[in-house]
Amino acid sequence: MEQAKVYFTTFKATAHENLLQKLHRLMKTAGFENIDFTDKYAAIKIHFGEYGNLAFLRPNYAKVVADYVKELGGKPYLTDCNTLYVGSRKNALDHLDTAYVNGFSPLQTGCHVLIGDGLKGTDETLVPIDGEYVKEAKIGHAIMDADVFISLTHFKGHEMAGFGGALKNIGMGCGSRAGKMEQHCDGKPSVDRDLCVGCGACSRICAHDAPQISDRKAEIDHEKCVGCGRCLAVCPKDAIAADFSDSIAVLNYKMAEYSLAVCRNRPCFHVSLICDVSPNCDCHAENDIPIIPNVGMLASFDPVALDQACADLCNQMTPVKESILGENLEKHGVDEGHDHFHMTHPDTEWKSCIAHAVKIGLGTDQYELVKI
Repeated sequence: MEQAKVYFTTFKATAHENLLQKLHRLMKTAGFENIDFTDKYAAIKIHFGEYGNLAFLRPNYAKVVADYVKELGGKPYLTDCNTLYVGSRKNALDHLDTAYVNGFSPLQTGCHVLIGDGLKGTDETLVPIDGEYVKEAKIGHAIMDADVFISLTHFKGHEMAGFGGALKNIGMGCGSRAGKMEQHCDGKPSVDRDLCVGCGACSRICAHDAPQISDRKAEIDHEKCVGCGRCLAVCPKDAIAADFSDSIAVLNYKMAEYSLAVCRNRPCFHVSLICDVSPNCDCHAENDIPIIPNVGMLASFDPVALDQACADLCNQMTPVKESILGENLEKHGVDEGHDHFHMTHPDTEWKSCIAHAVKIGLGTDQYELVKI
């Protein structure tokens, strides 16, 4: 497969061109206007951010994309699917409340918000793909109904996938609740009883009553657990770890196949912003300081090349010393050449997702970086 073009610009601005205008120019240069938007429904997939998180993309960027779609005759709407874990986006009503609180209302963005998988996360379209790991992807109905699909991604770290890029935003983000369960189901966490203090934080965050407290120690019922990983994030003693074995790779393979189900057979365009690169997903109700400085904005018709380019650019950056990444580097004394995302979360790796996406024909990891 020949190289894909990935267009890149920094966050430097001038008195003659602010960042919003620069994003518009980036999209135009990358070929956004080659898509026929006339009277077409255009889904703009974005993460609205968990309530309490402040690392998510500012709604101003979403407005640029929505206005551009309308300028070209399309009918844009912002969308995301409900979460698997218990939080501020677990159903469509709470999800909309959170989106509006975080600034993604029609007044700020110029378009409506549709929760992709409906009120309770069960409004899904079954998309046959006959993949190696997924035979029938479960995608939010309002996302599959779109004529054109656009991903607008906050590129950041991720506690399970290594980083959250375009493929994570598309594959996991567009899955219905059952779709998310299907992708997560191979990773099941366990408790280190020597570290556990029985505080109950894991049981309070779990939607499925998997963690049980007995004799001031937690145990996780793997029959109930769906592998969402929220208990790992809230444990104050780091007593919970995932029994990954090969499950991280399987999660990545499934995520790639879900991305194929979303993108196949319709026009797609992808934008990623590498800013506020928090170590964890925007699904967290908090965000730690960025692991690297802001990098820039990228756009491409190829989501695989886009993710590869973003990862490469991030790994060229000097880590923020006070961040989790900086602390891990100081603690372990790692030389140059390490992967920032693996060093941030040593139990993760991201390359299998890209490799599988290439294998199934979603895109290529070979790219030409076109700087504007």
